[in-house]
Amino acid sequence: MLFFGHRFIQSKKFYHVFDIDAIIQTPPSSTIYVEFDEQNLDIINYLQDNKIHFVLKVKNITQLMYASALGASYIHVEQNLAKTAQKIAENYLFDAKILVHVEDENEIEEMALLGIDGVLFAEAIVKIS
Repeated sequence: MLFFGHRFIQSKKFYHVFDIDAIIQTPPSSTIYVEFDEQNLDIINYLQDNKIHFVLKVKNITQLMYASALGASYIHVEQNLAKTAQKIAENYLFDAKILVHVEDENEIEEMALLGIDGVLFAEAIVKIS
C-alpha cells in the first residue's frame, strides 16, 4: 500500500493547482493534483503535453474511466467509490494507482482489506494559487 501524507512515512507532496500558471510555482518534478472537471481540461492537456505526472480527483465511475484514458498517474476517489474503483482499475489494467482519502489511521486497515493501492491524508496536498 502507498502512503501519502502519513505522519511518520515520508512521501511526496501533491500540488493542487487551479490554473496552468500555478504549475510554474511548483517545485521541479512535482506531481500535480487536479480535480476532474471539464473546465480543467486545459490544465490536464497541458500536463499530458509536458509529460508531468498528475493526480486526478474523480467523483464517479465515468470520471474514473476518463482519468485513466487521460493518463493520470494516480486517481483519487472517496471511500464510497473505493472498492468499485479498485476493481475496475484491476479489470482494465489501469496504469494509474487508486488513492483513497483517509482522515484517521484506523481507516487504513479497511482500505488494505479492500485491496486499495494507496491512502491519501490531507497533509499530502499543498494548494498553489
